[in-house]
Amino acid sequence: MIDPEETPVRLTATDHVESEPVAISPQEPTADDLPRANIVEKLLPFLMAAAVLGLDQLSKYLVETRIPLYGYWAPFPALAGIFRLTHTANTGAVFGLFQGTGMFFAGLAVVVAGAIIYFNLTLPGKQWMLRLALGLQLGGALGNLVDRLRQGHVTDFIDIGPWYIFNVADMAIVGGVILFAVVLWREAREENSDVEAPQSKLPATDSHK
Repeated sequence: MIDPEETPVRLTATDHVESEPVAISPQEPTADDLPRANIVEKLLPFLMAAAVLGLDQLSKYLVETRIPLYGYWAPFPALAGIFRLTHTANTGAVFGLFQGTGMFFAGLAVVVAGAIIYFNLTLPGKQWMLRLALGLQLGGALGNLVDRLRQGHVTDFIDIGPWYIFNVADMAIVGGVILFAVVLWREAREENSDVEAPQSKLPATDSHK
């Protein structure tokens, strides 16, 4: 006599086995999976830096040759208290901070420029906005570095209300940092959405027994 408890269980085509869904984590892309940057992409930061450097040095030359040191010129006299061009000599950092430390920041600018160039050459392709940010920072750093090597101080002239007096190079540096942060923030959001998307698409378990 066959014991029914020892009878092997056979599954028919209509039977199914319920199982818990398994979340599959996406694999991190390796260096070989990322697209390689072409020559145009690698040149983009240098072209942007050259444009920033040219505009910065041209504007400083015009200020130095037309406005006496610590003098000012108001293009719009009615707005002189809000916007004017004031020729100042900055021996510190961006926006006139840390006066008397110009040579320290000159050396720091060389280190930063080298790091930006290396970072650009190692970036994968399709990173246009990030390279634009690097170009802005590189051009700004070189613009103020040229001033320190040429005359021992940086020429600042953009005078807006109670804010610190600054120049085109300072604007490029700050703009590059902001753009860099925005790009990283967007990439972090996209990575988080890519991780959450596969989990939301997992099949629901059958609640009917």
